[in-house]
Amino acid sequence: MMSPLALRHAIRSGQHRGTTTGYSSGYLQGNLAIIPAQHAHDFLAFCLKNPKSCPLIGMSEPGSPYIPELGLDLDIRTDLAGYRVFRGSDNYQTVTDLHAVWRDDLVTFVLGCSFSFEAAITSAGVPVRHIEANRNVPMYVTNIATTPAGVFHGPLVVSMRSFTPSDAIRAILYSDRYRLAHGAPVHLGDPSAIGIADIMTPDFGDAPIMADGDIPVFWACGVTPQMAIRNARPDLAITHEPGLMLVTDMLAEAAEFSVHTQAA
Repeated sequence: MMSPLALRHAIRSGQHRGTTTGYSSGYLQGNLAIIPAQHAHDFLAFCLKNPKSCPLIGMSEPGSPYIPELGLDLDIRTDLAGYRVFRGSDNYQTVTDLHAVWRDDLVTFVLGCSFSFEAAITSAGVPVRHIEANRNVPMYVTNIATTPAGVFHGPLVVSMRSFTPSDAIRAILYSDRYRLAHGAPVHLGDPSAIGIADIMTPDFGDAPIMADGDIPVFWACGVTPQMAIRNARPDLAITHEPGLMLVTDMLAEAAEFSVHTQAA
């Protein structure tokens, strides 16, 4: 197991370029959304209106590539293995470093990721099939609409993990503890009920691995804001490549505790 700092350094140096699922177990991972400051208020409102898919765990000052509360020696420009750069359209450029496109008006939002509760599931002896196969989690665009805010709107994206019925119950109970990592699932069973025509053909990530008798379980996914950003079409926006997350120094259990403390 690599520490979050060691993993970020491996990503920064180019030694690690794949998915972060299964890495730095027990630490909070984050989705990335970077937009110009003029749209930051609307995007913050979008996150607050859609906490299931957009649980906010960190936000930068305009122009700063650092969010110190999320990690030691953490640089947003270099510490994810892949970024998508949008310039006012649906088309994007994939890059591994943001130095060439960074601007003084950019605000970074980091949103919790479902990878963070997977450690709790696997520690309980529940197999997570894509981790066992060293693959990225499958993700799907659904027919469920998010709540719009300003220029930001779009469909909910979900990630899917398949389990036996008894393991599905355990996975649901464990994930519900991690509200900053999307919490409990939004759907289980029939994929067509949420607009997924072919479960074997995800919109993002790798094709699922499903054993006989498995039930598909769907969690809200941090790729959701990427769809909203594509609809808003700011002149510049940056997201992560799906499955290539920012690994923070925040313990997932600490995040769980803070959420329950606030709720109490």
